[in-house]
Amino acid sequence: MNMPFNVNGILCTLALLLLWRAEELAEACSCAPVHPQQAFCNADVVIRAKVVGESEVDTGNDIYGNPIKRIQYEVKQIKMFKGPTQDIDTIFTAPMSAVCGVTLDVAGKKEYLISGKSEANGRMHVTLCDYIMPWDSLSNTQKKGLTQRYQMGCECKIVRCPSLPCEISAPEECLWTDMMIEKQVHGRQANHYACVKRADGSCSWYRGIASPKKEFLDADDP
Repeated sequence: MNMPFNVNGILCTLALLLLWRAEELAEACSCAPVHPQQAFCNADVVIRAKVVGESEVDTGNDIYGNPIKRIQYEVKQIKMFKGPTQDIDTIFTAPMSAVCGVTLDVAGKKEYLISGKSEANGRMHVTLCDYIMPWDSLSNTQKKGLTQRYQMGCECKIVRCPSLPCEISAPEECLWTDMMIEKQVHGRQANHYACVKRADGSCSWYRGIASPKKEFLDADDP
């Protein structure tokens, strides 16, 4: 008489395990949103490049002796905004998006802004958590920020607003409200503002193509 109950219990347990496993895989790569300036400051390398080749390579073995595979992209660097003196010609990433692997167009026609971690001999490693965008999708302000503006604000801290009301807790912070107000990561502040250190040591949002003047004190908050 108890058999149907036991079978149902087992099936229910299996279903829960499968749902848990599916959720685990779906959340295997989870990245907190970052302002482009934060991504620039956190990265070892930031380049503009085209991808011209792709292959899967073994890069050693794990602790169980299984081969560790990575995707290897061959790239043609157009410009380096941050990084080593040697040009980047190879980018590695994980083989699947579930483990934060990045998929790039290898036709060689699309230009990317690529940020990531430096490896030796002209190589770098990227994940889905790094800031990687088609070059043509960047605003003029973002492109200008890569050459000077973002670096000027690397001593500042961009704080994401999780809910309203929110406020900064220190003068070197800039409050990032795109996700709260516009419900998107690539909002007005991400596309058109940089958090710049001011003459008095505090930080403030700055908008504009021209570089802030030395006596910059009164930047308007967005």
